[in-house]
Amino acid sequence: MEHIVLEIGLAICLIAVAGWLSTKLRFSVVPFYILIGMAVGPHAPKFGAFDFRFIDSAPLIEFMGRLGVLFLLFYLGLEFSVGRLIKSGRSIAVGGTIYIAINFTLGLLFGWLSGFPLNETLVIAGITTISSSAIVAKVLVDLKRTANAETEMILGIIMFEDVFLAVYISILSGLLLSGATSVGGIILSALLSLGFMLAFLIVGRKAVPWLNRFLNIRSNEVFLLFVFGFLTVVAGFSETIHVAEAIGALLVGLVLAETEHRHRIEKLILPFRDFFGALFFFSFGLTIDPLTLGGAVWLSLGAVLLTLAGNYVAGMLAGRSAGLSPKASSNIGLTIVSRGEFSIIMANLGKAGGLMTVLQPFAALYVLILAILGPLLTKESKLVYGVLNRWFKLDATAAAPPDRSKAQENHPA
Repeated sequence: MEHIVLEIGLAICLIAVAGWLSTKLRFSVVPFYILIGMAVGPHAPKFGAFDFRFIDSAPLIEFMGRLGVLFLLFYLGLEFSVGRLIKSGRSIAVGGTIYIAINFTLGLLFGWLSGFPLNETLVIAGITTISSSAIVAKVLVDLKRTANAETEMILGIIMFEDVFLAVYISILSGLLLSGATSVGGIILSALLSLGFMLAFLIVGRKAVPWLNRFLNIRSNEVFLLFVFGFLTVVAGFSETIHVAEAIGALLVGLVLAETEHRHRIEKLILPFRDFFGALFFFSFGLTIDPLTLGGAVWLSLGAVLLTLAGNYVAGMLAGRSAGLSPKASSNIGLTIVSRGEFSIIMANLGKAGGLMTVLQPFAALYVLILAILGPLLTKESKLVYGVLNRWFKLDATAAAPPDRSKAQENHPA
């Protein structure tokens, strides 16, 4: 631990180089941060005092990465409106159910057709179902799409996924770690998670006048301390009741977005979002050992293709159920295709349960591919939609040919 500052400085320099390279190539920074993390780590060399293994600093980098997820989701919440989210509760519930049902079913089928036992199949279905909140948030903010019509549904699906995740982890933990699970406990956990999110949004909106007065602080230093305290306490408490801390951060952002201090918070929080967010993706890359990925290549590629197809169909159906245009619905399926931190959590649960060792390299390669493809597909969503619309006539109205009979009546030969 004596060279901890040097290791952290080295990590930041590597991240800066990766970010600089991404801007030169005009590509999303997310894959570059992940790849530079993969290039170093326990398998990397050490040159004198410069230790590219990051053994001593890994826990601190991981913790700062967790803060990065909180800031990413908090900022995304600030860019949105809790009022719109509450009003769209029914359409979000329908869209979220469609999304989970399609992707989870495809995950089960993939595991079964690949010849895995039941427990491994259940873990694979969890790996392939849940989107990465951090990557989705980063992409939405970077591409300035927080005000788009489909963002409401995207946020709703992310929150819906978290309720599903809380329930599913409870089930798998019981099956894999203790051999049994309580149905009553699972139902209670799901209701508690959902109730906490709804109650926080409703009570938070009622508390906006009080928050306006309380946060009327001249000193930026004291102002930030109160905001950061609110953010971390709520996020930390959320985790104690099986709601992901990232969702707790999103809820805080949604509430503070209703206050008159929103723009001041956004301005002050931006450097923290970018700095700690970059560390999250780097720390995520550190957990992936490229030397262990070879045995899971074909399995991962098959899962990626299935996820791309299922995610797009689910996004289209979820968007159309909410009355969104085909183009906006297409954006849903492309934006939330990225997989990340939650998939790794599911793989680690399989490891703790003594399941097949291929699950971890499978999850790592699967996540890496979709972490790269997700931002790229979102950025080129207009092109992707144009190509698919020509093939599958997604927008029937726009694709319909003119009525020749009427044209002949208006212009007789």
